[in-house]
Amino acid sequence: MNIQHFINARKQAGLSQSELAEGICTQTTLSRFENNGQVPSLKILIQLCNRLSLPIGELFPKVGVKQPELSAKMDQAEFYLITSEHEQLAEILASIPVDTIEDQASLFRYYYLQGFVMIFQKASITDILFTFDKLLLMEKQHSNPIFRLLALTGSGMAYSREGDDEKAEFYFEQVFEEIYTYPIKTTEDTWRVLNIVFHCGEFYGERAELATSNALLDYALTICSDNHVTYYLARAAYQLAVNALAEARPKNEVSELLADAKAYAKINRNRILLNKIANLQITLDETN
Repeated sequence: MNIQHFINARKQAGLSQSELAEGICTQTTLSRFENNGQVPSLKILIQLCNRLSLPIGELFPKVGVKQPELSAKMDQAEFYLITSEHEQLAEILASIPVDTIEDQASLFRYYYLQGFVMIFQKASITDILFTFDKLLLMEKQHSNPIFRLLALTGSGMAYSREGDDEKAEFYFEQVFEEIYTYPIKTTEDTWRVLNIVFHCGEFYGERAELATSNALLDYALTICSDNHVTYYLARAAYQLAVNALAEARPKNEVSELLADAKAYAKINRNRILLNKIANLQITLDETN
């Protein structure tokens, strides 16, 4: 649903939320619709549109109309998230006016990617959580729970970045068990499940809960193997190497994991990870 089109029509009519809502619904109901995507009853929505002389059909995506350019941009943006090229991801999202997104699945995808790039760009935690809250509220209208799990993961990452591990773990625990049974049916499912599993594993690794971290990362490797994808192999192998170093495992085991990570990172041209691998190799070489 194109809520921004509704908001634009209200503003063009010179009406405040309270003025438009008068006699139809509460201002709070209208605010929740415009700001959080909570759609009121169809009866209320029709009355609001009639007051604006806005055909209700204009709020819904046109049947049969596809947005191939948008889809291609989203695919590229999601790939940049996988390869940690966050500046390029931000540039693509900035080129997509959110009010032009007509289908709900693409809007879910936009907010999920926007929330994650905000984490890496060190946006304020309130802005990050607001973005993920939009996704959580919208997800109630959709049968695919993956975006809810991504929003919960991103919220946990945001609190972890702030050093608030207690709140971060609350969110990670919400996805911990469910993600193991999530059915992977498409390439996009694979990317998104790996995103969740990897970041959960990274979080527990940073907390020195290494057994939990290793189990999650091993699961990530299994997903990659079963679905013939390589994009998270390098990152999972690298984090396993970090964990192994923290566990004071033999240097040859750590070196083997780093070699695997390096090989996969080269295949995927992940320059950022290659630099991190090189730095960890220096640290390893300096240990006794």
